[in-house]
Order: sequence, then structure tokens, then C-alpha cells
Amino acid sequence: MVVFVHAIVAPGQGAQTPGFLAPWLELPIVADRLAAWSEIVGIDLVAHGTTADADRIRDTAVAQPLLVAAALAAAAALDVTPGVVAGHSVGEFAAAAIAGVLTDEEALALVRERGHAMAKAAAVTATGMTAVLGGDEAEVLAALERHGLTPANVNGAGQIVAGGTLEQLDALKADPPAKARLRPLAVAGAFHTAHMAPAIDHLRGAAAEITPKDPSVPLLSNADGAAVPSGADALARLVGQVGNPVRWDACMATMAGMGVTTLVELLPGGTLTGLAKRAMPGVKTVAIKTPEDLDTAREALR
Repeated sequence: MVVFVHAIVAPGQGAQTPGFLAPWLELPIVADRLAAWSEIVGIDLVAHGTTADADRIRDTAVAQPLLVAAALAAAAALDVTPGVVAGHSVGEFAAAAIAGVLTDEEALALVRERGHAMAKAAAVTATGMTAVLGGDEAEVLAALERHGLTPANVNGAGQIVAGGTLEQLDALKADPPAKARLRPLAVAGAFHTAHMAPAIDHLRGAAAEITPKDPSVPLLSNADGAAVPSGADALARLVGQVGNPVRWDACMATMAGMGVTTLVELLPGGTLTGLAKRAMPGVKTVAIKTPEDLDTAREALR
């Protein structure tokens, strides 16, 4: 008998684009949730997802709750139980809610604190992130180490994101790895590096108020790609991941090992399905970008 394993994944910061929520407001299930969740996160999710410009939604304190709210609203509209769930960076909070570890409201409240704490940490030193595309992985990692940079996101499919000070990133630009392309990212700081240590302490305090539940479906961790054994472990990993590298390559390897046949990326989809197409050949992928993609995703997940 052929067994089909379906994955639902949630993207991280940088996936947002101006106006991406506009077509979704026609769905009452989405509009109602965004309105209610705006009170929790302390920003107008509808306005920021429809009329705010790129600079405004680049703000960490805005981008993170906006992305998690968008993913959760799309998941509610999709209304499908996955075989496995994972999220990239802040997308882990959406994944944890889909897996039942946190309620939607708990996830969004924590993301509000995470976004503010990371924005504050990023303001201490001028830092940033640059995607390194292609090249030999060992040579890329050696170049990052040479310039004092952290491989903040190891995304697989020939993509590693370097995080560090702007001076370190400029040095990498002047001395790039062979056969690699560099692409600066529109983020406000060096996330998932030691520069985020103060944010971990703040988020740990906020998380202490929550009693998580054990996941109802396998939930993969960015730390090592493993399925978390309990709600307590999942919450601890969410906190610590703020200052540690994202191993999305390991998450994809775990999904491949589980026999995942279909991968659906929640709103605003595109980034993670792009990686999966290169690193998980043979797996059907669907990126949810507009409400019209919901039926395509449901059909793929059947």
C-alpha cells in the first residue's frame, strides 16, 4: 500500500511583500481573525498587510506578527490536518500552533514579544544578513568563519544565510567564496546569531506564563530538524532558536526521510517551496499566495 505523507510549512521573515493580504480580506474566516488578532499583537494587521509599504513591513516588530498571523489565517481557511508541520524561523510559531502546542493567541502574543525584543537587540549594533547562493558548502562556511560571520540559516539547496555586523558583511562582499553569489536581505538585524542573546532572555520570561500542550502531529524543530518530543521541549526550542542557526536543510532531510510526498507552504508562500523543489525532488509543492491557491492545496493534500 502506498502511504502519502503531507507537510504544511510556514515561511519566515523576508517572505512579506506590500499588499499581500489584500485578496484574503474577502474571506470572512481570514478577515475576522486578522481583526481579532490585531488586538493581541498591538498592530493593525489588515492595514499593514494591505496598504503599508515595504519599509514599514520590514520592521521586525511588524513583520513577525504579520507573517505568523497570515500563516495561521491561511491554515484556518485551508482547514486540513497535516502529516507533519514545520516553520522557518518565526514561522515555527505558526507551526507550533497548527500542531496544537500553542493556541493561535498564545503564539501571536509570544511573537509580539519576540519581534519587539529582536528589534531592540538589533538596534544595539548595526548588523544584517546576506544570502550566499551556490559555491561549495565547505568553502562558503570557511569564508563565513574567516570573516567572523555566523551561518544563521542553513537552508539547503545551495543557500546559506550569513549574519553579522555590517563591517563583516562588507568584508565578505569584498572576499566572497568562489562561484557563489551574494544577495543582501531586507531584514533589520543579524537574526539567529549571538547578537540576539538579549532577546532570548526576554522571550524566556514571556514563555514562562504559558503551559504548552504536546504536539498533535509531528512538529519539526529548526535546531536540528528533529520532531520535538513534547510541548515543553517545543516551547524551550522556540525560545532558544532566536539566537541559534536555523537548520532548514535538516528539516527538509527529516521530511524526506518520513516519505513526504506533498509540501504546502502557507501564506505568503514561495520561499520554502522554492527550496523544496531543489532539495526534495519528486515532492509535489504548492505555495499559497492567494485564496485561489486553497483549492489547489486541498487537492494536492488529498
